[in-house]
Amino acid sequence: MSPERFQEITGRYPSLRLAVVGDFCLDRYFDIDPARSEISIETGLPVHNVVGMRCQPGAAGTILNNLVALGVGTLWPVGVAGEDGEGWELLRALRRQHGVHADHFITAPDRRTFTYSKPLLHHPGKPPEELSRLDTKNWTPTPDAVSAKIVERIEALATDVDAMVVMDQVDLADSGVVTAPVRARVGQLAAERPTLPIVADSRRSLRGFPSLVFKMNAAELGLFAQHPVTTDAEIRAAAAELAHRNGRAVFITLAERGIVSALPSREVWHRPALPVRGAIDIVGAGDSVTANLTAALAAGATLPEAMELAMAAAHLVIHQLGTTGTASVAQLRAVLFV
Repeated sequence: MSPERFQEITGRYPSLRLAVVGDFCLDRYFDIDPARSEISIETGLPVHNVVGMRCQPGAAGTILNNLVALGVGTLWPVGVAGEDGEGWELLRALRRQHGVHADHFITAPDRRTFTYSKPLLHHPGKPPEELSRLDTKNWTPTPDAVSAKIVERIEALATDVDAMVVMDQVDLADSGVVTAPVRARVGQLAAERPTLPIVADSRRSLRGFPSLVFKMNAAELGLFAQHPVTTDAEIRAAAAELAHRNGRAVFITLAERGIVSALPSREVWHRPALPVRGAIDIVGAGDSVTANLTAALAAGATLPEAMELAMAAAHLVIHQLGTTGTASVAQLRAVLFV
């Protein structure tokens, strides 16, 4: 990709209108100073003294954060928060971001706000040390009324967006935002607007999803192929077959080996990952790939161009320690051309 083509693609980002539908969580970081540790008089157990706390959108919110960092002009998060303190913090974190409009984000009294609480020990001169995470999730099926409201939000945005991300982050099927009725409505939207990029990602598997642009890893690709795919030849063949069968592009992330994409015509491309420099933290790398693929496709990039941008973003994010990072257009330009 030339610098001129990079500018042509990314120069369209401020005019884009994108929706992110999925499981937004509150990423809550507790910054702990080990020098202030003590022993509880009551229990005799160690006490970790928190000297700072940071809250930001996580899960599908990490994709949103990356789109904000890219300068996408208008962003609509579509998700669910509980009527609790964590929900208040999540909505505040969403609303304070540039270009984000949270009027399609709902609250539900019968759902808890999905939360990742992340204690971090900060040792002088060392990367942060993450202690055991505390998660708050919903372990019951999403009520039909909540799913119906999400479907209504998708219908309201159907003709207004240039692209959409669908992010299923929950461990238990149909306990989050991307329930069966939501998947069905997104599938209808894809049929109604066949040129609209709708990029889908799932923590568990994209099996059972309608024909969208699939982004997954090689292990998940093996579920579709019904056998493990490990070699480059196996991955390329399975990706081409899935894209052909699905009628949509697919992207397969391969960690340090980069990314593969395929079109329904069975054309396949590969882009390598950029070299690692020093300590890394892979949290959020996959979400940065999803965000950059979606923005680039919405801006008219080819699959190889979108992959190149996504690999640059992942390279930047994995070198941000103790946080779930993002990559800006300026940072991407520096990685690719300086």
